[in-house]
Amino acid sequence: MITIGLTGSIGMGKSTIAAMFADEGAAVWDADAAVHRLYAAGGAGVEAIRSIAPVAIKGGSVDRGELRSAILANPDLLKKIESLIHPLVALDRKEALDIAREEGRIAAVLDIPLIFETGSAKAFDAVVVVSAPADVQRERVLARPNMTVEAFEAILKKQTPDAEKRAGADFVIKTDGSLENSRDQVRAVMDWVRNKAKSDA
Repeated sequence: MITIGLTGSIGMGKSTIAAMFADEGAAVWDADAAVHRLYAAGGAGVEAIRSIAPVAIKGGSVDRGELRSAILANPDLLKKIESLIHPLVALDRKEALDIAREEGRIAAVLDIPLIFETGSAKAFDAVVVVSAPADVQRERVLARPNMTVEAFEAILKKQTPDAEKRAGADFVIKTDGSLENSRDQVRAVMDWVRNKAKSDA
C-alpha cells in the first residue's frame, strides 16, 4: 500500500482534496478528526487532558476553547499536552492504516497539517501539498466565521511558508481553478500510485 502525506496551509482547500482522494478509492485518515475523536466524550484523550488541565473538561469531553485559554495562561502546558496526545494520535493512525491494508486499499492518504513543521515528510512514499495563491488563501480564510486578520496572521506565522512546502513536495495540487481541475490533479497522483504499486509488486 502506498502512503501519501497530504498537507497545506490554512485555507488552501486540503479537506476538499482529501475528499477527492477518497472518491478515487484511497483510504483517508485526518489528524484533526482523530484529535476530535480523542477529545469527544469517551475518547482516550479526555482523561489525559483531565490529568493536566481539568478546567478544559466540560460535560465529559474536552472543550477546545477552554484548552486554548489554559495554554495561553500557561505556555508550558502545550508540551505536556503534546506528550500525552501525540502517542494516542499515532495509535489512531496505525489502526487506520491496518484497516486500509486489510481492505486491500492501493493507497492511504494521511491528512496531516504539520508534516513539514514536525519533520515527518520522509515517513511517506510521497508528500502532496495543496496550494493556492496568497490572495485566494486570504479571501477564503477571512470569510470563515469569527476569523480576524490578526488570528489569520498568527496562524500563518506558526506554519511553514507555502513556498517552502511546495519546494519539499513530490506533488503540488493547485486549488485556485475549478473543482474539476483539482480532481484531474488528484487523479494524476492516483495514476502515479497505481504505476508505483505495479513496479513495486
